[in-house]
Amino acid sequence: MSISAYLKEIGRGKDGARALDRAQAADLFGQLLDGQVPDLALGAFCIAMRVKGETPEELAGFLDAIHARLVPLPAGDVPTVVLPSYNGARKLPVLTPLLALSLARHGLRVLLHGQTQDPGRVTSHQVLRAVAAELPPGQLAFPDTLAQTGQTAGVYALTTAGLLPGLQRLLDARRVIGLRNPAHSLVKLLNPCAPPSLLVSSYTHPEYLHSMSALFRLTGQHALLLRGTEGEPVADARRTPQMDLFAHGRGHTVQATQAGPLTQLPTLPPGHDVAATAAYTLAVLRGQVALPTPIALQVQQVLAALPSHVHPTSETAT
Repeated sequence: MSISAYLKEIGRGKDGARALDRAQAADLFGQLLDGQVPDLALGAFCIAMRVKGETPEELAGFLDAIHARLVPLPAGDVPTVVLPSYNGARKLPVLTPLLALSLARHGLRVLLHGQTQDPGRVTSHQVLRAVAAELPPGQLAFPDTLAQTGQTAGVYALTTAGLLPGLQRLLDARRVIGLRNPAHSLVKLLNPCAPPSLLVSSYTHPEYLHSMSALFRLTGQHALLLRGTEGEPVADARRTPQMDLFAHGRGHTVQATQAGPLTQLPTLPPGHDVAATAAYTLAVLRGQVALPTPIALQVQQVLAALPSHVHPTSETAT
């Protein structure tokens, strides 16, 4: 069906718009990813979906279109954890790189995909680039494409453009239109890896817990969902959030929210800039500063959600 026909369905305003079924959503989003839609129509789609909002069925169809254009990363020598890192740091340090490197030290392959730069924010890629020279060989790599990702334990930081160029085009539309579009939600739901793998996803507002949970139940994804730090898939270092595990269409809480007043705060970087965050990340990895308890608990939940043959490795200093 043509883009104009789809826009007539989704572009009738908040009350008049009609939701697409999964197959229609996949067809529409596939046209967007393939660059078959003029810029004017792409902008109309972004605004229409911003007003209407996405249903779980539509998000599932959008994801179907993405997966149809990806060659899944084959299973490696060890299970894979996927960390979509798209929000970066605005007020708090971005500790997603610390989570990724901590998981890699437990013998996991960690695929972190996201933006390299974001105006006004510090990204995980910037922090990882800053610590790379101080890490042992093989612990961190920056593949250009998904196919170049290694098969062994370590952190592999991949850009969205290297994952799927059409998806990057949709993310870039925000800089012109000034509004989010479904791509900003989809990247947090995207696991481009063959099993055994686990997606670690996050939400910013409580209402997204319900919509993302519905999506994971619908698609049967294997995922750990939490309210992350400023939208990043890492637990807030100050207070442990609720964590829910999804598999085979079912979900349950595996980590309860930390209750009561905070009696002690962890040691954190003095700022959220790249240099301060990188120095703190290295200090934790070297054992000079303790890994914050909420992140340590998140690491435990990730390990528990993966096949039983995963065993922690010794945490040697860098």
